[in-house]
Amino acid sequence: MVLWLCWQTSWALAQAPLAATSPTYSVPELVRTVLAFNPALNQAQLGQAQAQAALQTAQALPNPRLEWSGGRAQAPLSSAQGAVSSWGASQLLENPQVREARSAIAREGVAYQKVQVLQTQRDVIAHVRQLAYEVVLRQEEVQAASEGLILLEQTQDRVRLRVNSGEAPRYEIIKADAEAIHARQRQQTAQLALEQTRIRLNQLAAGQLPAGWRLRASLEDALPILDRDTLRREVRSENAELKALRTEVERQRARVREAQASRWPGVEIRYAQTREPEVRQGMVGASIQMPLLDQRQGPLAEARAELLRAQARLESRESELTLQLDAAWAALEMARLRVDSLGSGAIREAEAALRVSEAAYRFGERGILDVLDAQRVLRSVRADLLLARYQLQAAAIEIDVLTGRELAQP
Repeated sequence: MVLWLCWQTSWALAQAPLAATSPTYSVPELVRTVLAFNPALNQAQLGQAQAQAALQTAQALPNPRLEWSGGRAQAPLSSAQGAVSSWGASQLLENPQVREARSAIAREGVAYQKVQVLQTQRDVIAHVRQLAYEVVLRQEEVQAASEGLILLEQTQDRVRLRVNSGEAPRYEIIKADAEAIHARQRQQTAQLALEQTRIRLNQLAAGQLPAGWRLRASLEDALPILDRDTLRREVRSENAELKALRTEVERQRARVREAQASRWPGVEIRYAQTREPEVRQGMVGASIQMPLLDQRQGPLAEARAELLRAQARLESRESELTLQLDAAWAALEMARLRVDSLGSGAIREAEAALRVSEAAYRFGERGILDVLDAQRVLRSVRADLLLARYQLQAAAIEIDVLTGRELAQP
């Protein structure tokens, strides 16, 4: 107990300067910080700007065309000699259906990129939340490993005293030393896993998180009350991936309309004027492309095939996401049951078994192996409880992603 209090005091003193200088984030604050620097989100936003430029290009009117030519007229048998010039202007009047279909394709492209930005944002938020709770899990594992090491060192000291006094055989201190070595290795492994998770989280922020940042969260954070039927409806109506697929279907429909209307691209109006030494001519004309040899059947068939493929992907993905929601719901319920069972029954029984074995060892009724086994069981139950709490949070985050809910900490 003295060693435990000393370790707690030294740890608190070592952490005091760090806590005073290092920023502390809640999960929503951490999400906002990562979103400000995330490279994937920045690229998605650039894609949206590109789609806006494509819409401006699709809505642009065709430019008029001007022509000019000049020379001299020389006729040996005529007196009509001198400068000759001609100029002309033409303007394409597009088929309104072609223009509207092209603009619709670009508008659907803008809508698609907006949904892509939203989906990327939600994916980043979900990843940040998942890694944040993994950081909490690793911190709890480090703390549990440190507490287990302190407990084993206390047991090791008691065993050494009994061995030196001749009350216990030599193999007990050998076993206690081996368990202490394993406990130090577990602590080092847990600390390494914590640092790796923090690095992965900082990568999402492009390395912009300050050094020594800390997280203010708990694996026991409350979760919202969910209804399975409501979640199914939200998956079909609010899921970002399904919204993107519906936008793609509409874009392919616009391509079909464009292919149908492109058989008559438009009418070109022309005016030309020619000046000769004795004659001045002015002509007005119009030209239209006749769909006699090429009726655009190939592009129309391609557009229809792409439309069918987009519709098939949408229907298939709706079914897959519904099944994925069912799996996430099952994982949520399973994790909740494990948390309830481990937190209310198993961990209390393991703690009671450890107290009984320690008391029996002090009175010489049991050996050190029984105490070490009880400690091992308690460590295993605590680790399972921490993992179950993390899995509960992870399942709730996955449900948020599938249903398109606002991915902020409850």
